[in-house]
Amino acid sequence: MKEFALIFRLDNQTDFRPTPEQIQERMNWLASIAAQNKLADKGNTLSNESAKTVYADNVVTDGPFTEIKEFVSGYVIVRTETIDEAVELAKANPIFKIGGNIEVREIVQRK
Repeated sequence: MKEFALIFRLDNQTDFRPTPEQIQERMNWLASIAAQNKLADKGNTLSNESAKTVYADNVVTDGPFTEIKEFVSGYVIVRTETIDEAVELAKANPIFKIGGNIEVREIVQRK
């Protein structure tokens, strides 16, 4: 099986706080993937308040906020046979109800 990162993106909403219902929906989604034995890493939420971007020549800026309209809010790692199967798992995530999207990328293992 291959591993895929599901990268969650939201509009640049620095004050977004999920409701208990939204948190429960996400937990149910994760549990359904775990029940299929396809959850490789439950991932984490990434801070949108404490972030820096490092560029060449040691240039450092606060967060990615001025450069993008969306921010990466978190990730999950799933284990599936194909990217299409990982996409199907992503389609069931409740992030779409709040205007977010999910980028699905294969994790290439270094040898």
